Parts: sequence; C-alpha cells; structure tokens
Amino acid sequence: MKFKKFGGTEQKVYDLIKPITDELGYFLWDVCYEKEGAMWYLRVFIDQDEGISIDDCERATAPISDILDEKDPVPQSYMLEVGSAGLERELLKEEHFEVCKGDKVTVRFFKPVDGQKEMTAELVGADKDGVTVITDGGEEKTFPLADVAQVKLWLDF
Repeated sequence: MKFKKFGGTEQKVYDLIKPITDELGYFLWDVCYEKEGAMWYLRVFIDQDEGISIDDCERATAPISDILDEKDPVPQSYMLEVGSAGLERELLKEEHFEVCKGDKVTVRFFKPVDGQKEMTAELVGADKDGVTVITDGGEEKTFPLADVAQVKLWLDF
C-alpha cells in the first residue's frame, strides 16, 4: 500500500475547494480526476460526523463549481460530481488514518498474513512503517505497508 499522492490537477482542485468545504463544515475526504471512456470526471468526496446527504452534496456543488469556473484549473472539459466518501470508505492518505483512529477497519493483505487474507481490527494509526491495529484479542500489531493491499472503514450492519 502507498499513501495517495495527488496528481497536479487534483492538488490544484483540492487547494481551491478546501476553504469552501471547511467553511461549509465538511471534511474534504478526496479529489479524483479520472478518465472513463471519452469523458473526464472530477469527483469530490466530502464527509462530516453526521454523514452526508444529497442536500449536503447539492449545497457544496454550487460554490465548488463556481470557484472551478472562475479559476479554471482543469485543462479539458469534465463532469463534476460531489458525493459522500461512503460508509465503508477506503483510507488513502495519512490524514484519513489520523481521523479514523479508534475506528474498526478491514485490512486486506496482498498475500495471507498469519493465515488470513484480511482482518477486522481497531485502527491505532499508520505511517511510513506500516498500519497498526489492535486485534479482537487485544494484541497490537503493525503490518508493513508493502503487505497491505487496502484499508477500509468497517461497519457492522
């Protein structure tokens, strides 16, 4: 696993819209600029403690769209989508791990570790050395980033 680094366009957009999302009371989870088929998509993912509703997405879309139109940081035409980061979102950046300390996560491995391809545990944190969790048995374990394929929030439905 590697922590996500923004591409140039994503970083420009992030820097432009972060003050807007902060002012609206949302946590800017991620910005993705991706090509699907012939179309480019600029996806902005937001969050807040109470969760994100469609009304929240609408509330954030207008000012985000306005600043992007004004500053024009994206070189080609694109479709803007503002949405929730999702309940079982993937933790991609170091700040995601910081925000989610103490939460239950699912850690998926590239190959089995201790006989398991994935495990659910309490997140302690993550850094360049690895992802640290507390297992259901109360044991603290750190897994090297090279062994970790993905970390997602875990919810018990």
